[in-house]
Parts: sequence; C-alpha cells; structure tokens
Amino acid sequence: MAGLQIHREESAGSVTLRLEGTLDGKTAEEVQTSLSTLSDCEVVLDFAHLKEFKDSAVGVLTQGLVERTVQLRGLATHHERMFRYFGVRTGTPQRPAYYTPEDIFLA
Repeated sequence: MAGLQIHREESAGSVTLRLEGTLDGKTAEEVQTSLSTLSDCEVVLDFAHLKEFKDSAVGVLTQGLVERTVQLRGLATHHERMFRYFGVRTGTPQRPAYYTPEDIFLA
C-alpha cells in the first residue's frame, strides 16, 4: 500500500502542505495532525499530486477545516462538491445552473 507524503513549503507567512500518494481516512488523520500545529499562519492544502483520494478522507478533514480558513488547491470537481456538502468553502465559485426557471417562464 502506498502511503501519504506531506511536503511542507513555507513562504512569506503562509505554509503549503503538498500531499502526495494516497489520501484515505487513516492518512487524513495525519493531515489533521499537521494542520493542528499550524494555528498561527495561512495554510494551503495542495491535493494536485495525489494518486488516490478516497471519499472517506473528506469527512475526516472537514472536522478541522470548518473552524479555520484553509485554502484548498488542486481538487477535482467531485471532491470540491463533497467538501461543500460538509460546509467547507473550496474557494471555487459555483457554476450557475444550465438554466433557471425564470429563463423558461420568460422565454
């Protein structure tokens, strides 16, 4: 089983945690531990280099992300949506609906 590597990159008062490997419920706990040590700076979680991202990790990660502002980067649309279901803003503007009821009634 591949694990998870957390690479920490610091620059100008912000810390980026670049995640590589497999993120699941167990490895998400490692990410939570890393986040808990970074309470006094801006944090970016970079998911772009993950090989596998299990849905169970979203539930674990949201426990700490609801209380603090963490920028999420490199998420697939599916995982962006899952974070929003748990009340975590992903920073990505939501796309408007393909059509609205007003469009149909006013046409």
